[in-house]
Amino acid sequence: MKLQSTRHQSPEVGFKEAIFRGLPPDNGLYLPVEIPTLSPSFWQYCDQLNFQEIATAMACGILQGSIPEKELRALIFKAMDFSAPAVKLHKDLYCLELFHGPSMAFKDFGARFMATTMSYFLEQSGEKLNILVATSGDTGGAVAQGFFGVPGISVTILYPKGKVSQVQEQQLTTLGGNVKAIEVNGTFDDCQALVKQAFLDEELRSKYRLASANSINIARLIPQSFYYAYAYAQLKHLWKDLVISVPSGNFGNLTAGVMAMKMGMPVSYFVAATNVNKVVPNYLESGEFQPISPSIPTLSNAMDVGNPSNFPRLLALFNGDVEKMRAKIKGFSFTDEETKLGVKELYESYHYLACPHTSVAYLGLKKAMEMDGGEHAGVFLSTAHYGKFLPEMESILGFSPELPEALQISGKKEATEMDNTYAKFRAYLTQHLI
Repeated sequence: MKLQSTRHQSPEVGFKEAIFRGLPPDNGLYLPVEIPTLSPSFWQYCDQLNFQEIATAMACGILQGSIPEKELRALIFKAMDFSAPAVKLHKDLYCLELFHGPSMAFKDFGARFMATTMSYFLEQSGEKLNILVATSGDTGGAVAQGFFGVPGISVTILYPKGKVSQVQEQQLTTLGGNVKAIEVNGTFDDCQALVKQAFLDEELRSKYRLASANSINIARLIPQSFYYAYAYAQLKHLWKDLVISVPSGNFGNLTAGVMAMKMGMPVSYFVAATNVNKVVPNYLESGEFQPISPSIPTLSNAMDVGNPSNFPRLLALFNGDVEKMRAKIKGFSFTDEETKLGVKELYESYHYLACPHTSVAYLGLKKAMEMDGGEHAGVFLSTAHYGKFLPEMESILGFSPELPEALQISGKKEATEMDNTYAKFRAYLTQHLI
């Protein structure tokens, strides 16, 4: 497997170098030089396979021998000991639940795959590694859980003060050990900019081995493509063209879906469903990419991204052609008031409890299917358990849903508060990196 930068100003690298480097030297993003198409027989019979078997087949296809097949299979089964069920709400309407991992968010798929593959390579070399990651909500908890206690790896997580839910904050600030949290006075975009600047700091990189667990790291995206294929496998019996609605902020999740499509997964089109930080829906409408700065705070806080990092990857997958992208992606945005109505509608119409992010995906799917006349089967992605947003759920629904045991977190908050200046962040790193 060879990967290239989206800016094409850096040498091609192998999978191992790409996941440990995180960003290419030219500040682009790594993307496979070639995304292989899996055999027609795989897609014909994938409904006879479980999630882990589908994940293994796709990983072997895209990694192309970067990890021996037997060992890769073992890593997949270790990392992904949970599933992604497609729950039927109504005729031709399904919700793909991606919150059955340890942190109860879709980012568990990528974080645990990264942790197991990085640990695999580090065991061979005996080296140490520092993970730097910015989070707008769920990434932090998933990375904290995925890498907690992994020998030879230190994790530093940056999150915007007051802009993540209480449960999300607890998940990333109460573990301790090899997981450290920085509470940044700023937005998620500020957190992300600090991490990117650290990766471009040659002096820092010469002293410490750094890697990212954000969706800028290709090892986060590859495993997210697996559950798209599993969604198709579960809905194949409907014999209808599929529409998949993705709640989108940094656009790694949707990019992974497009990668699955490139590997041969049948899909009519995707829906990029956003909150009012509607950079990509605006791009699809106008053909011009114009970031929003600063990002606008919303109920669906994990999607409050004004400059989506993965957009260059998404653009590259369509060869920079907005018309090609429009043919496979429809973009819609929704306000907080609309998001609240979506949460209510899902509960009152289908007795289904869904977080604000899931509501945005549902609204996007509903709008798309109304426009195309309902000829398709639709699935919207539920990226986080509603229990992570209990105050919001109680305010919208008028009662407090039961909190699952996995989210009943105790422990003392340990976080370092910091201004969003690189000098202070760099000084912190030089004192805490291994």
